[in-house]
Amino acid sequence: MANHFSALKRARQTETRTTRNRTSKSRLRTELRRLRESLAAGDKAKAQETFRATVSAIDKAIQKGVIHQNTASRYKSRLSARLAALK
Repeated sequence: MANHFSALKRARQTETRTTRNRTSKSRLRTELRRLRESLAAGDKAKAQETFRATVSAIDKAIQKGVIHQNTASRYKSRLSARLAALK
């Protein structure tokens, strides 16, 4: 347990940031799962619509520092390739 005031403050900040990061990461994983499900179903229109929402969620995760930009680029590249293969 932290004893100094500054250490107590850092502990509070860490809790807040952890919660915020967990929420962002969960939202990202949910969008990725929805896109993968729509790709598996083979519905082109729904997959394209979901792809836009997923890319938006990926970009927001980059801005919030939840995932690295290269990781996001890899996700987007692979998902767009799977979307193109569906057509």
